[in-house]
Amino acid sequence: MRGYFFAPTVISDGNESSTLLYEEVFGPFVAVVKFDNLQEVVEKANSTPYGLSASIWSKSIDNITSVASSLRVGTVWCNCWMVRELNMPFGGTKDSGNGRDGTPDSFDFYSEKKNVCIKLGN
Repeated sequence: MRGYFFAPTVISDGNESSTLLYEEVFGPFVAVVKFDNLQEVVEKANSTPYGLSASIWSKSIDNITSVASSLRVGTVWCNCWMVRELNMPFGGTKDSGNGRDGTPDSFDFYSEKKNVCIKLGN
């Protein structure tokens, strides 16, 4: 295949100044970073200038709801990824855009609504 292509990649060597952690990368990348507590997770996630979406994986519904409500992003997927009902609001915050697509939220273009999606059970 000609052009640029990256296979799905996990970055786990933990350089906290890595561009992958602070830029809005659209590609098959995930960066794994160690943390000591949930407050640190929220601070790191909110420290970027972007806020399109986030994904939380946890068995604790208390941790999920606490972190999801604290993240400054447009969509939070919990124990799932890319589950989307087209009538639910979709869009980012900060430098990831403003306003939401999805009926009727397109009318409130300058709002900052958040979607929290939680998969319960198997």
